[in-house]
Amino acid sequence: MKKRHKSDSTVPAKGHKKWSEIKGENSWTMFKVIAEFVEGFERLNKIDPCVSIFGSARMKPGDKYYELTVDVAKKLTEEGYGIITGGGPGLMEAGNKGAFENKGISVGLNIELPFEQSHNPYIDQDKNFNHNYFFIRKVMFVKYAQAFVVMPGGFGTMDELFEVLTLIQTKKIDNVPVVLMGVEFWSGMKDWIWKSMAQDLKTISPEDMGLLHVTDDINEVAQIINDFYKDNDSKLRPNYTMQ
Repeated sequence: MKKRHKSDSTVPAKGHKKWSEIKGENSWTMFKVIAEFVEGFERLNKIDPCVSIFGSARMKPGDKYYELTVDVAKKLTEEGYGIITGGGPGLMEAGNKGAFENKGISVGLNIELPFEQSHNPYIDQDKNFNHNYFFIRKVMFVKYAQAFVVMPGGFGTMDELFEVLTLIQTKKIDNVPVVLMGVEFWSGMKDWIWKSMAQDLKTISPEDMGLLHVTDDINEVAQIINDFYKDNDSKLRPNYTMQ
């Protein structure tokens, strides 16, 4: 029997894959990233405690979730919180509109996209941010939010929601309130998480379900957040350990 040469197993059948193009500008990307982080930290550090509201860019004024978002933003500004949104149209606009109409802090974290995104008119002029990178924008959403209110949305909203849950679960950020507004929209997902993740496959712990509150009641949203910070204003601080 012919012995196989020792080096034969290391020779790929079709050769190594290669980059089709290497752009010299890529090495400068880190400086753009650092600059965007610095600007965001310096400006947002000067803003008082806020609640981040996530939700679809595609809903219009008059839609029930648009009006619900306006109302919950108004309620939260009455409780003394500013509002942070993604700065675009749809439910982001609704969150900023509720804060603006109630003379509350209204922050917009915009990002340049080929569609859907342009900043809405309800953001405070000095609190309108423009981001090039999604991951930096998400750090800003999380670091300066004292709670998260998640309205119905698409992939972007799900991405933001599950990133927050992961950071809380892994203790990279403090355990802060996460409230899903829209019982009809969210209940099926929460039931699936409980059955498939917690019970059947045990990919999460049963107590992780306690991270999620689902409601249609704006007063309950405010109560959940207020109860969390009751008699403990020291918790009102920038989050995100950046470990």
